[in-house]
Amino acid sequence: MYGDSHLLDFETIIFFITISTLLALTPGPDNIFVLTQSMTKGARSGIFVTLGLCSGLLFHTSAVALGIATIFQTSIIAFTILKFIGACYLLYLAYISFISHVKNKIQPNNESLNLTKLYKRGVIMNITNPKVSIFFLAFLPQFINKSTDNVTLQIFALGAIFMFCALIVFSSIALLAGKLGNFFTRSKNIENILHKVTGTIFLGLAIKLAMSTK
Repeated sequence: MYGDSHLLDFETIIFFITISTLLALTPGPDNIFVLTQSMTKGARSGIFVTLGLCSGLLFHTSAVALGIATIFQTSIIAFTILKFIGACYLLYLAYISFISHVKNKIQPNNESLNLTKLYKRGVIMNITNPKVSIFFLAFLPQFINKSTDNVTLQIFALGAIFMFCALIVFSSIALLAGKLGNFFTRSKNIENILHKVTGTIFLGLAIKLAMSTK
């Protein structure tokens, strides 16, 4: 599968792209985040969230390449601290979603237009989930040609490919959800319901993360 080349061979890359795309399509915290933000704030907002989430993957790729992910895997304290930071942030996002219909009455479109804030939310949500680092630690090495001395370079290459696949999939979700959201948000009542549903989803994700084990 790996071949005799010093870098990743074509067969490995194609297989990795296929698996990565399927994983990005599998319902999880990240694509649900993109879906809900796109429906309530528009496709452009969802794309900026996607850029933030993909940027966060740089942290996890580096963690695997530098061996930091092993700390999260072996240290209960490190894993617990980071996961509760992530859970608290998800609770904050749930709170923002629940009160957003009130804020919109006071400051129309302010939240939806703050794309930098949405990008940062994506980054923070991704890097505060230690399970992503542990997943990368288990997933990426399976595709590495261990007979060469450029393992670190291969890990970064695989991480970049995974980020590209996630970017394509999540951006597509954002565009589709944005169109669907535009239809629903023509009614203020439906828009408020969407915000409440989003808040409930974030609340559920926070509880799930807080109760998760390695």
